[in-house]
Amino acid sequence: MMWSFFSRDSSKDFPYDIGEPVGGFDAYSIWTLHKAKRKTTLEEVSVFVYDIRSGSDTKCDLAKASLKRLKTLRHPSILQYLDSLETDKMLYVATEAVDPLGSYFTKLATDNVQKGLYLAWGIFQITRALSFLNNDGNLRHNNVSAWSVFVNASGEWKLGSLEYVSAADGNPMPPVKIPVTLEVYDSPEKNDQSKLKAATKCSVDMWGLGCLVWEAFNGVLKQRSNLKDIEHIPKSLQSLYCELVGASPSNRPNPADIITRCRKPGGFFKNDLVDTLLFLEEIQIKDKAEKNRFFSGLTTHLDNFPDNVCKHKILPQLITAYEYGDAGSAVLAPMFKLGKLLDEVEYQKRIVPCVVKLFASTDRVTRSRLLQQLDLFIAHLQPQVVNDQIFPQVAHGFLDTNATIREQTVKSIIHLAPKLNYNNLNVEVLRHFARLQARDDQGGIRTNTTVCLGKIAPHLHPQVRQRVLVSAFVRAMRDPFPPARVAGVLALAATQQYFLLSEVANRVLPSLCSLSVDPEKTVRDPAFKTIRGFLGKLEKVSEDPSLRETMEADVHTATPSIGNAAATWAGWAVTAVTAKFYRSQSDSSRPRPPLTGRNLSKPASLEQPSSSSLSTTTSSVTSMTSLEHESNDTSASASDYGNNDWDNENWGEMDTSQDPSSPLAASSNNGTSMAANALNEVRDGWDNEEWGSLEEDPCEEEEQAEQEQQQQQLARQSISSTTSSSHHHQRPPLPQQHPHQQLLQQHELNDLIEPLAKLNSHAMLRPKELPNLSSSNTSPTSTATANCNNISPPSSHLNNSTHNANWNSDSWADGEFEPLEESGLGNAKLDEARRKREEKKLQRQRELEARRAQRATGPMKLGAKKL
Repeated sequence: MMWSFFSRDSSKDFPYDIGEPVGGFDAYSIWTLHKAKRKTTLEEVSVFVYDIRSGSDTKCDLAKASLKRLKTLRHPSILQYLDSLETDKMLYVATEAVDPLGSYFTKLATDNVQKGLYLAWGIFQITRALSFLNNDGNLRHNNVSAWSVFVNASGEWKLGSLEYVSAADGNPMPPVKIPVTLEVYDSPEKNDQSKLKAATKCSVDMWGLGCLVWEAFNGVLKQRSNLKDIEHIPKSLQSLYCELVGASPSNRPNPADIITRCRKPGGFFKNDLVDTLLFLEEIQIKDKAEKNRFFSGLTTHLDNFPDNVCKHKILPQLITAYEYGDAGSAVLAPMFKLGKLLDEVEYQKRIVPCVVKLFASTDRVTRSRLLQQLDLFIAHLQPQVVNDQIFPQVAHGFLDTNATIREQTVKSIIHLAPKLNYNNLNVEVLRHFARLQARDDQGGIRTNTTVCLGKIAPHLHPQVRQRVLVSAFVRAMRDPFPPARVAGVLALAATQQYFLLSEVANRVLPSLCSLSVDPEKTVRDPAFKTIRGFLGKLEKVSEDPSLRETMEADVHTATPSIGNAAATWAGWAVTAVTAKFYRSQSDSSRPRPPLTGRNLSKPASLEQPSSSSLSTTTSSVTSMTSLEHESNDTSASASDYGNNDWDNENWGEMDTSQDPSSPLAASSNNGTSMAANALNEVRDGWDNEEWGSLEEDPCEEEEQAEQEQQQQQLARQSISSTTSSSHHHQRPPLPQQHPHQQLLQQHELNDLIEPLAKLNSHAMLRPKELPNLSSSNTSPTSTATANCNNISPPSSHLNNSTHNANWNSDSWADGEFEPLEESGLGNAKLDEARRKREEKKLQRQRELEARRAQRATGPMKLGAKKL
């Protein structure tokens, strides 16, 4: 028992599992180098092993001297010591995971730019280590070569092989090295004793540095005469190299002087990689302005840096700089770009926690940069993280008083939609979209809300999608802002596969036809094209009714079907919609010329969102025709919420809705006062804006639908019994109407009065009474027969054609169609139904006011609009 205790292998107490040896290194060292892992954490390390039994006493003394120096010398450019174990048989030294530079040359990139930057950084590190030894430590290394330099995972060069380190003021004679293969690196004074008198404390190491420089550009040195070949050495380094390998020791420069000379402009050490890494090492002593300038320009340089340096050296520094420093939001762009180099496990461990923390920031600049760069990291976020931690923070942006934040929040939904759960996407997002599309004072935001809704349509629940899309796009086509109307037309084309054919005939086409006489040609053109497309679709089904099922295959499916027949003919839809958003106009403090109607017809496009967030099927059309239109006047183009100068934006003034440069202050032709008057009438209460009553109970919807049907029957009976004498009856005065409504109604009346006048057997409708027909949104089931007794077909096209009249209504749901009131001919049942409906509306209004009051008493979030 006692014998087994003394005879057990003591190397088992070494906390590292030693692996395979690194080939080629033992030919230039007394050590053998092994790859190893820490037993507890599986962290990769390197272990230098010396076999005491097979070595001589001289070698053993060199190995122990090397271990002693390695323990005591600490410098960023000297090999990092971790642990050691000495037994009567073996000597183990554990260090950071490294490879010998002599064998690492084959792994260097062949790209001249990247390789040149990297070699400059490596030679700089060894020069700095030698300056530390010679000047600060008063020591000589005596063994500088490609086999005494090691490269770690970060690509940093570390000086090792300290077996021959001696005092600088001792014997200047270079030592005898073991094995003999190292003799090729001996300086000339070793064989010429007369030159030793001129030797300095750094002359031997500078000769070794010259050999290292030659090997960096030519490979491992085989014989000393090869040092005369300077063809592959950069011109900016050739003069210095000649001094390093000069025959006279006194002419070799001091390493500190080398760093000073080569760090000057045009010097070998003066490049983007060295500047970047040195700045990161000194970032703690830099002020905030210097950090912002550095991080703002870093992204453009990263492509020329080696991947291992970016991944293991720069990226950890960026994360640390943001979490524990005042680096600000400028660090986000390079951090997310480098995050793509990580594998999924590392990304989840290092980047995702940082992203979650960043979204909780109240800084608007940080929030804006995160939303802009969402496509760089959204693929790595798990749906649970997005729904529980990311989306609640993003949703605050919908209510922000800053127009830039609201717009970026809308566009971010493109990337978030595939990962959102049912409630967040089909309830919360659509509720905010309804409010923004109807009530936001920025035309560009209303436009982009429509575009975004068209893009996320494949991810919506089929029932919600069928109830919301047409209502939303029809409302967009009534917007006073021309690009918003264009977006509504193009969104209909983009989502054509989600509409029932009956819905196309009764709601979509009538609404599109009203835009065929739009004042803007840029609106009329896509309207005609989309009308022809939908008509072609109906015509196809009319000729072959069996196509109806395939044409409507995607209406009730959560995932569009691949190979849908609609995709084989809907080329008009593929080219009708674009992947680009409308480029809004910034309300920044920068001066700019006033906008005109022509400027509005030439919106520039923002960046194209990632295709990963969109449907990849051909039937789900996701490429929208660009909203960039031709304009003759480009001198007064408006600035946008661009990617540049975020820190210079006047964030406090971006909420001014009365800015003359806002989209509403400039309209085309004679629509200036119309748009302003329409928006000035916007009231509070966006809680009322559920699209298709998303928050109502299904039972309540059925009850309401039944009640509506009864009211319509009563209305038909009441009106049909009095049509013969209706033209003799005097009607009460109509409510006062806005100028833009009167213009549009007069335009419609010109087309309606003539055919109506010919129908003498039916009741006549006076022109001034027709606006009552558009007092509310209509549905395919709400017909006009209650008002004109079969004078026109049963559809809602009269309502949809009232262009700009009620585009900012509170809901996308189908409205209630009220019959015209005939004085003196009241119906008791009809009055009772109307009274119940009014009571229900008043009760709903009281509930909304109570909810709003309750919300107002809570804590206000940063940037939230006070309701």
